[in-house]
Amino acid sequence: MSNNNIERAKKEAVVKAVEDNIERNMIVGIGSGSTIIPAVEILAKFNREKNVNLKCIPTSYQSYQLIIKYHLPYTTLDINPIIDVDIDGADEIDKDLNLIKGGGGCLVQEKIVASNSKKLIIVADYRKSSNYLGEKWKKGIPIEVIPIASTPILLKLEKLGGHPLLRMASAKAGPLVSDNGNFIIDADFGVITNPSELNDKLLNIPGVVDTGLFIAMTTKAYIGKEDGSVIVMDKEKEND
Repeated sequence: MSNNNIERAKKEAVVKAVEDNIERNMIVGIGSGSTIIPAVEILAKFNREKNVNLKCIPTSYQSYQLIIKYHLPYTTLDINPIIDVDIDGADEIDKDLNLIKGGGGCLVQEKIVASNSKKLIIVADYRKSSNYLGEKWKKGIPIEVIPIASTPILLKLEKLGGHPLLRMASAKAGPLVSDNGNFIIDADFGVITNPSELNDKLLNIPGVVDTGLFIAMTTKAYIGKEDGSVIVMDKEKEND
């Protein structure tokens, strides 16, 4: 699969998601990761050309920088605690629209913004869609943890049947540190047929801040295909 096809798939998914879901005077959550770079660019163009008066809330320092770079109006949860639409990417999307997120290390703030949004809209390319979580994403579930608890949590994750690794930084010595000052553990549980049950078990471990399992949070997912078409997975229509 060429990089050109992947980037085209991402862009087409973002364009359709923006056209379908963004309206005048909305508060918009801005996710993190590679898909969000074209998403912010397209949102900025839409906001400028349509004069729709968007206000944007970032989920990470990366998305904050993108909001500033593309001159989108910036706001916070303190000012706007209810978000109309949150646009974000995912590491993997299952058939029930459950997600694995956090490959970029921003899972906690992403989940906070998503949980305070009326709609969570996911944009991704064709490589991210699967029947069950863990089929394609092989790096494990990202789990943000309090640093002092990291070693005991590694042992507890092994007892739950996982294969955990403390995520290390790539440009500095030692563990990666999240935007919240915490560590991230990636725990591989193989193919996950009951993500809700696993998520509950992980959240019950003292010292776990949150997990990269996003359960029953997604409203729609826009999956860009190799040929430029976009598949829309719509939870609202499935529940009709």
